[in-house]
Amino acid sequence: MRIHSLAAGALACATMALPMRAHAQAATSPDFIHISGQIRSYYFSRLTGSPRKDNQNAYSLGGILNVSTEPVLGGFSATASLFYANSLGANGRNPATIDSTLMGTGPTLASLGQAYLQYRNDFLLLRAGDQIIKTPWMGPRDSRMFPQTYQGVFVAVKPVRDITLVGTRVFAWQSRTSSRYAQDNLYYATQYQNDDLYGTEGVLPRTAAPAPGTLAFGATYKTHRVDATAWYYNFYQFARMFYTQGTYDFGHDGAVTPFVSGQFLREWSGAGMFSRYDAVMFHQPGHDVDTTLEGIEGGVNIPHGKLFLGYDVLQPHPGAFGGGALVSPYENYKVMYASFMSTSLVTFGPGHAIALGADYTALDRRLSLMGAIADFNTYYSGDIHALYASVQYRPTKLKNLTIRDRMVINKCANNLCNETNTYGSHDFIYNRVMLAYRF
Repeated sequence: MRIHSLAAGALACATMALPMRAHAQAATSPDFIHISGQIRSYYFSRLTGSPRKDNQNAYSLGGILNVSTEPVLGGFSATASLFYANSLGANGRNPATIDSTLMGTGPTLASLGQAYLQYRNDFLLLRAGDQIIKTPWMGPRDSRMFPQTYQGVFVAVKPVRDITLVGTRVFAWQSRTSSRYAQDNLYYATQYQNDDLYGTEGVLPRTAAPAPGTLAFGATYKTHRVDATAWYYNFYQFARMFYTQGTYDFGHDGAVTPFVSGQFLREWSGAGMFSRYDAVMFHQPGHDVDTTLEGIEGGVNIPHGKLFLGYDVLQPHPGAFGGGALVSPYENYKVMYASFMSTSLVTFGPGHAIALGADYTALDRRLSLMGAIADFNTYYSGDIHALYASVQYRPTKLKNLTIRDRMVINKCANNLCNETNTYGSHDFIYNRVMLAYRF
């Protein structure tokens, strides 16, 4: 059963609050209603070079339209966002040849992605309704036509300088390929309860019970040189997680200066959805969640960029779900140091990964370049060599236009990878051309 009470309540509250100030605002502020958004044109292609799996591509044109109000009554405001995508008939009729992670397999996709009421002052931010939420392991993952959005309550408090406390309770969510909110996550099958949910692990049957949602709270501490965070998540009936990360910058003043970062994650849970439905991941027996992730990154900041070396290890836990798999119901592989563009230990399972890379900006930050090479040595998916590159450009005369091309090339490096990976011994090439214009 979908939950709409929070979104409806937010809009109802906004409707009651706005007339109280509408006449006064109209007389004093012509910009009481703000309209903004983004036009997006994306083309994705997946080339496997293998007879065992079709190459895939997808095109979409659309974007996001945001409507928000100026604060009233000391800090109340309302926001609504419409998401829309259209393939313009470019994606064909065979679902097997469509990269369904872009906008599904249909010709159009539309939803009311956000609808929330907000209260904000210098010390407190409170939101209720359908909204984008940004936390380390529950975020928007905004690399498709739609970002992920969540239905619930979000609160952030700043009790003292440099420290922020955050809490959220989520009851339902909307995936990047969904047209509505649903009580599921990335472990449910596509079309679970008619949800257009693509790009999932799909380890649960379509008869599975709805997901109860998530409770999360955390704290961040940020100064000129220190950036640290600690979080607790309860993905109800899936896993409980403790996560912490910290970075120390030895002084980024335009010169060549070093930095070092570390992260640690621990997950646990038993008698949940995985055991209830006898779910299996990476062909490993076991249902209780038992996960340990450790990582370290070091490098140097240079003028207009940085060089970095990242290392992550996801410990194997025989007898646990996925042999120690990282349970991430909403995913967010970018948190890990050795990961990029769907290539991570979340995807490949327990093992270790190392990445060496650099990013650089030029032309008054209008040109951004990033490149990295990585090795993944895993227990259940084999060894994978990866190469990643990203080029982003903003034209001088169209400052709101962003043109970006991202590519990853993965190659299996041993027999285990050839046996378990759908593209076998062939290179897997994933390219994303992305144009976006903000208004």
